[in-house]
Amino acid sequence: MSPAFTYFTLGIAIVAEVIATTALARSDAFTRLGPSLVTVAGYAVAFGFLSLSLRVMPTGVVYAIWSGAGIVLISLVAWLWQGQKLDLPALLGLGLIVAGVAIVNLFSRAAPH
Repeated sequence: MSPAFTYFTLGIAIVAEVIATTALARSDAFTRLGPSLVTVAGYAVAFGFLSLSLRVMPTGVVYAIWSGAGIVLISLVAWLWQGQKLDLPALLGLGLIVAGVAIVNLFSRAAPH
């Protein structure tokens, strides 16, 4: 699998996880059918595509990128659409997560280039 396709599958996994987690917040502890179905389907897609990335990249690198990007995107979704506030320490912490993912992708030999 080419590096571009590996990152493409990882990107799909990240987007699916963000959609699933957003729906999870709306599922009201799995008592609302629609958001519950989106949650289950989203996580199934996320883990399916995550497994494709794991064929090529080390588990730690894949998980660092997947979880880091997911945290930042979920925080952005919660801020924009759910009205959740992010204070300065939260923004600084998210910035450190972005920096960490960038360092892994740009400088680590474990990530495909």
